[in-house]
Amino acid sequence: DVQLQASGGGLVQAGGSLRLSCAASGFAFDDYDIGWFRQAPGKEREGVPLIRIRDGETYYGDSVKGRATISVDKDKNTVFLQMNSLKPEDTAVYYCAADKSEYSIQYTGRSYWLVDFWGQGTLVTVSS
Repeated sequence: DVQLQASGGGLVQAGGSLRLSCAASGFAFDDYDIGWFRQAPGKEREGVPLIRIRDGETYYGDSVKGRATISVDKDKNTVFLQMNSLKPEDTAVYYCAADKSEYSIQYTGRSYWLVDFWGQGTLVTVSS
């Protein structure tokens, strides 16, 4: 069975940092783009960062560029998101996602409907 097991998140003060992890299993890890989308109330789901496992190419959403870093531990089939300088507008449910590397990762990051597998969401709340 496909599993994307996310951990991390919670309540963070503005200006603080968070680290999310996503442990993947049940599919060919190296053939996928893996990362996070987030969705705030009343807003469309948006790509945060994604990483192409095969070659390390990355996508960062405009709203997190310069504040987010995605990394991967291939031995553990786990992807990590480090976000710094958090803002209240970063408050959202963050979903780990995996999409087979069939399109430009820049396109996939803007196209949540392409995602093949979703993990359970984890709520991140940034207090001002």
